[in-house]
Amino acid sequence: MMPRADPIASRRRFLRFMAASPLIAGATGAAFGQGGREADFVIAEPGQAINVFDFEAAMRKSAPPAHFGYVSTGVDDEATLRANRQGFERFQLRPRRLVDVSRIDMSVELFGTHYGSPIAIAPTASNKAFHPDGEIAVARAARAGNHLQMLSTVATTSVEDAIAARGAPVWFQLYPTSDWRIGAGLARRAERAGCAVIVLTVDSLSLANWETYARSWRTDTRQCGSCHGLGMRDFVARKPNFDGLDVGGLGSTLATNLTWDVVKRLRDTVRARIVLKGLMAHEDATHAVEHGVDGIIVSNHGGRADDGGRATIDALPEMLAAVGGRIPVLIDGGFRRGTDIVKALALGARAVAIGRPCLWGLGAFGQPGVERVLQLLRRETYAAMQQLGAPSIKDLTPAMVHRG
Repeated sequence: MMPRADPIASRRRFLRFMAASPLIAGATGAAFGQGGREADFVIAEPGQAINVFDFEAAMRKSAPPAHFGYVSTGVDDEATLRANRQGFERFQLRPRRLVDVSRIDMSVELFGTHYGSPIAIAPTASNKAFHPDGEIAVARAARAGNHLQMLSTVATTSVEDAIAARGAPVWFQLYPTSDWRIGAGLARRAERAGCAVIVLTVDSLSLANWETYARSWRTDTRQCGSCHGLGMRDFVARKPNFDGLDVGGLGSTLATNLTWDVVKRLRDTVRARIVLKGLMAHEDATHAVEHGVDGIIVSNHGGRADDGGRATIDALPEMLAAVGGRIPVLIDGGFRRGTDIVKALALGARAVAIGRPCLWGLGAFGQPGVERVLQLLRRETYAAMQQLGAPSIKDLTPAMVHRG
């Protein structure tokens, strides 16, 4: 008589066989989206998120189609949007071993202010379109984690209210518009409110062809005009930083007449430090230093301004070489993982600004969503520094990064 088979052992052998099957492996991989997120699972609360990508699906579920399309869109074919993510794959980390990483110091100092980590919040427009608390929720999340926050000119919260919610000064991102009187008025207001840094954005020069946004807007059944109004006057009326300024002749917030002379005029207008945002060429980094700029942000506007197809991480080394350590260099554009962040820091960036993921968290869950996004990025950055053998930010060096 044959011995009776053990059903549990047989099941285990069968499962091991199936797990090794390339057909099953492929099917399993297809069931997960970007970042390993289950394609058919949407988080119901911030604590369920495993990574920041989880918040994108949650926001998409809760936000109106046009609003989600606005956040998601790039320009034209969105080559730059994709390049920002793909660029990180060209850089590999070179970890050092036998280093005591039982304690990790992620703190940084920028212009005399101490922050808990090098993870900053990039300026993003119209946050109340994604959650009623808007930039106030973002500011409170920044306060909770002691993050640098940059506030957009076209925020739906005033700079004064944002500073009050943050409990500390924010950096004010400036669209000077084509009318310098308005740009100067915005800068003076920000300085009076307590902003010690003005971030002059220099890469918004033309009307962007946001195709993803346009297609999403077509699927939105709401009467958008009842909220948004018509024309620039209605647009500016919902942006409190313009309150008190004469915007009667303003046709656009774009500044197609920007030159280095405008940088000089801004320097003569405010005593605040000036950071240029939107530089991607080493020649401009050199000019920035020569014109007395206090810092630069390597940025392609998250792929929302032009579709040149170059990732910010690809541009970073030449920008750092041009600056030569004379002023701090920050960066944004496609950062979604702690390993992305440490690659930029090891190359020499002083801080990394996060845009879309914060909006995903805001649109899905308000302040708790933003806090969780920042918490996940801090946790991943902490772990990446441990694995790399860098107990502090200053221990991250260019030798730890190899470009393949």
